[in-house]
Amino acid sequence: MATKIGPYLIERLRAAGLRHVFGIPGDYVLGFFDLLARSELKTVISCDEQGAGFAADAYARVSGLGCVCITYGVGALKIVNSTAQAYAEKSPVVVVSGAPGLAEQLDDPLLHHKVRGFDTQLRVFQQITCASAVLNEPRSAAAEIDRLLAEAGRQKRPVYVELPRDMVEADAPATHHHAARPRPTDAGALAEALAEAVEMINAARQPVILASVEIHRLALQGRIVALAEKTNIPIASTLLGKSVVRENMPLFIGVYEGAMSHADTRRYVEDSDCVICLGVLMTDLDTGMFTARLRRGSTIAANLGRLAIRYHLYEGVPLGDFLDGLLAADIRRRPADGPLPRPPQPQPFCPQSGAAITVQRLFQRLNAFLDDDVVVLADPGDAMFGSADLLIHHDAEFLAPAYYSSLGFAVPGAVGAQLARPQLRPLVLVGDGAFQMTGMELSMAARYGLNPIVVVLNNRGYGTERPMADGPFNDVHPWRHVAVCDVLGTGRGFEVRGEEELDAALTAARENTGSFSILDVHLDAHDMSPALQRLTASMRRRVR
Repeated sequence: MATKIGPYLIERLRAAGLRHVFGIPGDYVLGFFDLLARSELKTVISCDEQGAGFAADAYARVSGLGCVCITYGVGALKIVNSTAQAYAEKSPVVVVSGAPGLAEQLDDPLLHHKVRGFDTQLRVFQQITCASAVLNEPRSAAAEIDRLLAEAGRQKRPVYVELPRDMVEADAPATHHHAARPRPTDAGALAEALAEAVEMINAARQPVILASVEIHRLALQGRIVALAEKTNIPIASTLLGKSVVRENMPLFIGVYEGAMSHADTRRYVEDSDCVICLGVLMTDLDTGMFTARLRRGSTIAANLGRLAIRYHLYEGVPLGDFLDGLLAADIRRRPADGPLPRPPQPQPFCPQSGAAITVQRLFQRLNAFLDDDVVVLADPGDAMFGSADLLIHHDAEFLAPAYYSSLGFAVPGAVGAQLARPQLRPLVLVGDGAFQMTGMELSMAARYGLNPIVVVLNNRGYGTERPMADGPFNDVHPWRHVAVCDVLGTGRGFEVRGEEELDAALTAARENTGSFSILDVHLDAHDMSPALQRLTASMRRRVR
């Protein structure tokens, strides 16, 4: 059977479960956009390419695969940042870039959007994707598309597809579809690793499961819960893996992040004589700027491509197979020796008349606001740190770039998250500095009929940096954030300076299901969340 390259790429994306493609058209990719418009996939047009990249990243985190489509040079190079974040945090995004036609590239002409050589863009993306290809050979194009999609599924990282515009309608032989094939498991290594792990767990006085982002990406949440319930071993998560399990389950003891942790959670994890780390990346933010105190001799660390038990390294043991082995193993059930640490529980919020809003009280009110149908997206900064204390009701209902930490993720990310799971309503927590970067992507929400609730933590600048080094460089020009409703011709805006205003605004925003809502929450420039206070207090003690 014969096929054409552009239609084949679209069909393979659709078969992989994709329903939306984010991006901005340009002349080198217009032919492919025309195909998209006539396909079952829906195109979602952003204000800026970076916004499309962030939306595709969030879409991938929720649904398992995302796609961003942009033009050559000026479009593609704008999403280097969002693609790098997807690579760092293991989010499978397919980057489709148009390119000058092969005939146009003859004799190396100075075409618009070209930087250096016609391979310059490819070389950039090779550094921030797990696989890449230029579809410049019709005979191999279908096989290359299959290969890239298989790698995105296997490695849970972005891939890059460059499509010269005269190749979109080029005939290509069909190919056998390649599924995402995991590397073969080393049965001997798996058996030996399980024997050591089971012996270590059964001998432990206080084992604990520490689960994180790779469990999300591999959709292993159900197996983590099954293991905990079978063994009565409690679960903590990291910030990057927050909501890996529903946080109101009895065995969940909170978010462990070194010095940013609540004292009871930190004590329980660090006193454990067997920490079972599943899908954990030991980043600086996940460890509270390396204030975590986990002993290697008491740790089992299973990751997507690596398994270490104490000081022993096992090759060829996939995370999913190791977890299945633990579920099937004879691990004794732990007795209930007393109450476990509990994450902060939502409390009724009684607004105090005339009281100015503080960061602590803001998050207390937001904790009471959350329900089963809300997905939280937090931008880096105190919006993210403070969110560690929110109680998330279901797994995979908290999204934040807690490793790469690029400002500007949350607003466009809310569009991707809601399109991926329309039954969830996004609650966006974003600082005023980050909002100035991508806040106008609310235009996407307006255009496509979405209704996120955006809470702007307005402390007049980059508040997280002030404790480190303050100066005019941390200030931003004050915006009247609610005026975005007038600019876009839709939405509801709320100015919030006190507790009563916050309570009323959140109630009204929940009721406003027909459009987005934006709350401009005015905070003291030097106020910070309890989580950030815990970290800075610990850092000060270390300096002393």
